[in-house]
Amino acid sequence: MFKKLLFSLPLFLILSFTASAQYNWVLKSNKEGIKIYTSEVANSKFKALRIECNYASTLTQMVATLLDLKIRPEWIYHTKSIRLVKQVSPSELFYYSEISLPWPAQNRDFIAHLVTSQDPETKVVTMDGPVAPTMVPEKDGIVRIRHSLSKWLIYPVNKKEVKVEYTIQLDPGGAIPAWLSNMFATDGPTQSFKALGAQLKKPAYVNAELPFIKNY
Repeated sequence: MFKKLLFSLPLFLILSFTASAQYNWVLKSNKEGIKIYTSEVANSKFKALRIECNYASTLTQMVATLLDLKIRPEWIYHTKSIRLVKQVSPSELFYYSEISLPWPAQNRDFIAHLVTSQDPETKVVTMDGPVAPTMVPEKDGIVRIRHSLSKWLIYPVNKKEVKVEYTIQLDPGGAIPAWLSNMFATDGPTQSFKALGAQLKKPAYVNAELPFIKNY
C-alpha cells in the first residue's frame, strides 16, 4: 500500500531526470488509459514509478489545474492538507503538504519548490521543484520527506489533447511496515490520475489563461 501512497507524497517534490536510462521500466498496470511502470533503483529498497496518461486538455488547462493548490486534496491520493508558503512568481512557488498514512505508519510532509517552464519550440511543459526540507519547521509526529526525485512532463499531442508523464523516485524516511510497502502498488496513481481528469473539466481550468504558457 505504501507504493500506492507513494504517488501522493510529492506530486511535486521535483528534480530533473536527466538520464532516463538509469531506470529499467516494467509495465505493471494499464487501466482506463493510465499506464503505470515501476523500476528498481540502485541502493534503494523503494521502486521508482512512472505514470502516463493522455487527456482531452490544452496545455494551459492542464498547467492551471496542477498549479491550483487548493484542489489538490480533492484529487491527490491521501493528501491531508496543503498550503502556499511563498509565491515567487506566477510560475514559481513554494508549498507545504502533509500526507496521511494508515496506522502504524506516521504521516509524512514535505516542502516543494515548484518551477514551471516551457520549451518555446516544442511547447513541452516541465514542472520541476526540489524539496526545501528546512523552509518550514518540522512537526512532532510527522516524518519530513528529505530526498525525492520527480518530474511532470506535459506534451502537446494536438490543440485539444496532451500526454502527461509523471516520474517519481523517493525515500519516505522513517519506518515503513513491509505490508504497507508491498500492497496495492498501483491503486493510488490510478485513482489520482482519474480524479485529475475530472478536475480538468471545471470551467475555471477549461478557460484558463497563463502568461508563461502558450498552447500548441
